[in-house]
Amino acid sequence: MKVKVRLSSHCPVHFGLESIGDRWSLLIVRDIVFFGKKTYGEFLKAGEGIATNVLASRLEFLESIDVLKKTPHKGDRRKDIYSLTEKGLDLIPIMFEIVRWSATHDPKSEALQQPAFVKRLKRNPGKLIRETRELVRSGGSLFSNAKP
Repeated sequence: MKVKVRLSSHCPVHFGLESIGDRWSLLIVRDIVFFGKKTYGEFLKAGEGIATNVLASRLEFLESIDVLKKTPHKGDRRKDIYSLTEKGLDLIPIMFEIVRWSATHDPKSEALQQPAFVKRLKRNPGKLIRETRELVRSGGSLFSNAKP
């Protein structure tokens, strides 16, 4: 089922905020890109403490606007696997810009725990974005051993 985003204006910022502007949507995308999370249960364990009903609603919405795709888990039919679509992969530069901004302006930013990543992000963001898109497209993530 596709959900239509009803716009009260055609401002590009408004469209972006209506589509993915709440924190939970971007944190789900973060969990896929940075930490390799793929299932409802893995998203639920994120440190920010998303409520079960909110998580279910955000996953359904992101799937309905083609940011996520859901496929049945091969080993456990009770689970689904979520991955980013091409439209979802297009959010990687936005995520990286938020990380770069945070690393610059928040002296306690967790991004600073990954100095090599931040350095690459500042030095050559285009290359890092291309590499990350391919990594995530193939099922990988940037920091699969780290936890958010």
